Amino acid sequence: MNKKIAELEPTTSRKRPREKNSELESENDFDESHSLSLEENFTFSDTLMALRMMHAQFPDIGKVSVQPFVLRSQLYSSIKDRTQVDRDLESLRRDRVLRIFKLNTGQDDHAIMFMDDYLNQIDRVVRKMEEKKQNDLTVFEWFKVHVIQSKLDTSISHQELCTLLSLGGKVKEDHVSQLISAGLLSFIIDCALCFCLSLPLCDTSGVGNTLEIRQLIDQNMYWFSIPNVGSVLKGLSQGRKELLSFLNRRKYKEMMLVSLEKKRLRLSPLDMRFHLRDLIGSGYLKTVQTPSGLIVRIAKD
Repeated sequence: MNKKIAELEPTTSRKRPREKNSELESENDFDESHSLSLEENFTFSDTLMALRMMHAQFPDIGKVSVQPFVLRSQLYSSIKDRTQVDRDLESLRRDRVLRIFKLNTGQDDHAIMFMDDYLNQIDRVVRKMEEKKQNDLTVFEWFKVHVIQSKLDTSISHQELCTLLSLGGKVKEDHVSQLISAGLLSFIIDCALCFCLSLPLCDTSGVGNTLEIRQLIDQNMYWFSIPNVGSVLKGLSQGRKELLSFLNRRKYKEMMLVSLEKKRLRLSPLDMRFHLRDLIGSGYLKTVQTPSGLIVRIAKD
């Protein structure tokens, strides 16, 4: 870790209320979700309930315009039966309640976003383009109607993409470029080879000047991606390192959960609760129940 990373500080910021989504969360159930401590709602027995709660608790990220999402690892931290989580996610995906996205922050990182939120995210992108007076934005409607609703996987081939888009009208190569530029699609990169070659995992939208990365890109396949999420994913990676470094510097590499949750990460726009769920679910941290409450501890190899 960089020596400039300072000690975590107690947080004093308050989150503003997020826009309500009547299909995802009810006023009675989730209005007070932000006031609950992590220890008070650490475990769940139902995957959809956990998703709704974490959706409601998604931190306000200020200037970044991104809809709430939940990491698969966060669900694993809160529900003991991971196989059941995977089954539930698959069922919800097939029912078009949510979409699952492969992230470039790690080989096993996946984000889960409710379908309504994802469609709202697309609409925000289109509105920004309209404000810039960009013409011929019909491809985004084709994408929403013909691609998103029928292709539920995390990736799609160039041929299948063009076939589905053609249900809306005549497809041009510029249309695919528009979707990539808007952040709705990204080139598939071989993360395993990146690790072998000691190359950084990064957003592939700007890889044209890097020969090594370009050679790892499959030009005929795309990941579905979340627009405007790049800076958040950067913060996710930095926050993981910062939190692990903080605990590793402590004498016993542990801290009470109730105290740790009050700390503020300096390098991530995401809050401590978000990172704790992620690192516990991915196995980097573990919790131990004591008479005084839960302790968060670095997981030994």
